[in-house]
Amino acid sequence: MVVGGEDQKPLPKIVVAFEALAEVATSGGSVAVHSDVLRSNTEKKELRIHKGEKKKSRTGKSNMAGNREEKVLQKMAAAFEPLAEWVVSGGVAMELGPFAHACAQVSILKYLGNAFKFGQKDYESKIVDLMEASNSIATLNDMIELDIQHGCVRQLGSHTRNLLKVKRGLDVIKTLFEEIIKLEGNSLRNAASVAYTKVFALHHGQDIKKAVDAAMHAVPPKFLLFELLNEDEDSAKVKMQRFIRASGPVIEYIEELFISRQLGIDW
Repeated sequence: MVVGGEDQKPLPKIVVAFEALAEVATSGGSVAVHSDVLRSNTEKKELRIHKGEKKKSRTGKSNMAGNREEKVLQKMAAAFEPLAEWVVSGGVAMELGPFAHACAQVSILKYLGNAFKFGQKDYESKIVDLMEASNSIATLNDMIELDIQHGCVRQLGSHTRNLLKVKRGLDVIKTLFEEIIKLEGNSLRNAASVAYTKVFALHHGQDIKKAVDAAMHAVPPKFLLFELLNEDEDSAKVKMQRFIRASGPVIEYIEELFISRQLGIDW
């Protein structure tokens, strides 16, 4: 996953709208959302995008589907498996650098439609912060302790706050994969909705929830997601299961870092 270096072309209005919502959500503010209008615009735009991507991928002209070298699910699973082994073997202080590098391989949100692009960008910004912090801080434990000493654990932009946001990002993707694996139909809307409700809904106000509900109608169907990921259904599910098994212990490890210090994880 390339962090930064975004395409300089003007972003679609729907992306700009959701980026603004993400900033409001992070800052704790609110914004009025006309969900019916947003849903209608989103559906029309994403329908065109989905049809276009499907057509391009079959002719080999789509950069995303045509790049057979990029195996996103493989990278995600392979990045977290060593971390999971370390946790299971009784590791105590996880190194910040390897953790941030593993998280940087998680780029699945950008394949869920343009309306979710803000989610990937927000996640990437948190990873950039953790990677920069790793230049001077050795472990996750040390990073949290430093923020505690400086009294800035819950401060906007703090390393510890960003770590919690990254943990939720990993958790929502793990939950999404769990839902996709047991899905029999082709629509991913319910799977995405369940993942959002279990992980993020508690932390969002009604305005953001309405925006997310509208965005669910832009989630591509299962066959198209697998096509964009350069996988068939069987190979995709195998790699999703690998990520689920590998990310689980890491997520639990991070939660324990917060809980053991009585910092809580629901803020």
